[in-house]
Amino acid sequence: MKVFVTGTRGIPDIPGGVEKHCQELYPIIAAKGHQILLSTRKPYVTSYKSTWQKVYLVHTYAPHRKSIEAIVHTFLSVIKARLFNPDIVHIHAIGPGLMVPFARLLGLKVVVTNHGPDYDRQKWGIAAKTMLRLGEYLGSYFANEVIVISKIIEGIVQKRCDRNVHLIYNGVVLPRKSEKNDFLNKIGVAKKEYIIAVSRFVPEKGLDLLIQAFQSTGTDYKLVIAGDSDHETQYSKSIRELAAQDNRIILTGYIGGEELNQVYSHARLFVLPSFHEGLPIALLEAMSYGLSVLVSDIPANLEVGLSQDRYFKCGDVGDLQQKMKILVEKQLTEVEKQKIQRQIKTDYNWNTIAEQTIEVYKKVMAG
Repeated sequence: MKVFVTGTRGIPDIPGGVEKHCQELYPIIAAKGHQILLSTRKPYVTSYKSTWQKVYLVHTYAPHRKSIEAIVHTFLSVIKARLFNPDIVHIHAIGPGLMVPFARLLGLKVVVTNHGPDYDRQKWGIAAKTMLRLGEYLGSYFANEVIVISKIIEGIVQKRCDRNVHLIYNGVVLPRKSEKNDFLNKIGVAKKEYIIAVSRFVPEKGLDLLIQAFQSTGTDYKLVIAGDSDHETQYSKSIRELAAQDNRIILTGYIGGEELNQVYSHARLFVLPSFHEGLPIALLEAMSYGLSVLVSDIPANLEVGLSQDRYFKCGDVGDLQQKMKILVEKQLTEVEKQKIQRQIKTDYNWNTIAEQTIEVYKKVMAG
């Protein structure tokens, strides 16, 4: 099969949950003998390679403005897709879902993956939220088949769009932990002496609450935040200003590869204070490293099925502070680590996810 992919900023090593999803998924599908063409957004591309791990990269213009970036890029990508004449166009996320009717009008067969109700994100105004809701509806209604990454999203789509969907979870790779610490030395932290968060600087990630809770704990541990903002905003500026007031808080910027491996491998506690998620890959990654984790009690995090003491009341700084103080001193037992590894191998295995996705493609082809 020939599959054209859009709705992502691109691969490889471009920050974002959808981007991580595509980076893990499509090389596996390509290795199984299928031709994958993936449309990147030029503002995020640092090296204009034509292929990466057997995935063909189609570099496409996109304005670097958050309000119109995704929709303009998807529109241009659908036009390019028609020129490539693929068997399937796979569109990721509900914003790009606005272009599903256009793709169908051009005679293309479309699969949509709904990564979550983005209209719940705090960064969007009323007009943007309305368009995202419309994208969710049009994508679900007009696509040949719809994939969702969690049971929560499955329920939303079935209720709002009256559409049967395919539940295929996000995945994670069991890592080989790093023994090195040169990057830790560079940023000024010691092994097992820091808490980490891996996140973009956007309001729905709750980093401001994390910093407030951390500062009020009075701990000698440090807080490492691996991430940055795609577009500079007042919120992202405020995160930098809060961090600058406390020398225990370290902002690494976007990191990947060995640097991120080191930060995950030697952390003491992972915290995810989000107000909104689809199915957070950063949490799955932290679990894959056997880290002690603390996350907000939003539906997407609850679906992962952690023990109750690893959830705090979403938006409650006091509860976050109290549980962070407890869990930073409470590491996972071997029994807990083995349970998590079994869960990752069964529920969040990328090879299984790739096979499930291919079956959806086959269903569209046969229809």
